[in-house]
Amino acid sequence: MNHISKAGYFHLGDRKVYRLGYGAMQLAGPHVFGPPNDRNAALAVLRAAIEAGVNHIDTSDFYGPHITNQLIREALSPYHHDLTIVTKIGAVRDEQGAWLPAASAEALTTAVHDNLRNLGLDRLEVVNFRAMFDMFGPAEGSIEEPLTVLAALQQQDLIRHIGLSNVTANQVVQARRICAVVCVQNQYNLVHRRDDALIDTLSQEGIAYVPFFPLGGFSPLQSAGLSAVARSVGATPLQVALAWLLKRSPNILLIPGTSSLGHLRENLTAADVELSAAVMAELDGVATRRP
Repeated sequence: MNHISKAGYFHLGDRKVYRLGYGAMQLAGPHVFGPPNDRNAALAVLRAAIEAGVNHIDTSDFYGPHITNQLIREALSPYHHDLTIVTKIGAVRDEQGAWLPAASAEALTTAVHDNLRNLGLDRLEVVNFRAMFDMFGPAEGSIEEPLTVLAALQQQDLIRHIGLSNVTANQVVQARRICAVVCVQNQYNLVHRRDDALIDTLSQEGIAYVPFFPLGGFSPLQSAGLSAVARSVGATPLQVALAWLLKRSPNILLIPGTSSLGHLRENLTAADVELSAAVMAELDGVATRRP
């Protein structure tokens, strides 16, 4: 049994994926803008992830922009039939790299075609709509119009499954009146616990929850309690943070990102870390003591 398979499986619609995947955002340049400093190293990380058994890659054409998807195509195409590539739309980058909302019918349709072209696909397996009412976290607002556009693109067989990103529980309910939702992708980790109730609700519905910034993102998780637990189980703090997420709920799919082969190996062996009930309780204590 390899490291990835120890994490188990869950479903994205009718796609069966390992719960430990890979997020490609960090393959772009600084601040997710422009090309990587070392293109060959970025390609090597992608190939190493697949060789390790990863069959779920998260990306977007606004990473770079276009850079990350082009790297994925160069490194991995023709794609293995078992690989599920998940992308997201709803934002664009300006010339300075700022993140801007892009949720009109024209913008969404263009984004779908850009993803298809740069990934070299005829159909996108999963497309997440990223709400941009507030770039830094979920905020209420109607997503009926953009979801209606995505549902129409799904009818054209350009999209197989639809997911959501940066959304509230109310927006999930609204979206499910329009189309089937296979996953929700929000910020969530050991200390950022806003979505606890939403995760449990989605689990009951068989819908995947995909936390982004599972390791803290641009501000990596740092906690004396987390470090102490890591020492006690013979793992790194980041491996423990990922292992906690795997044990938190069976519908959680992980997409830790890195541009380093060493960090990739560290992330993918998180499934080897065993956390007892006592350790989980201790980590939950860390989570409630938010910085």
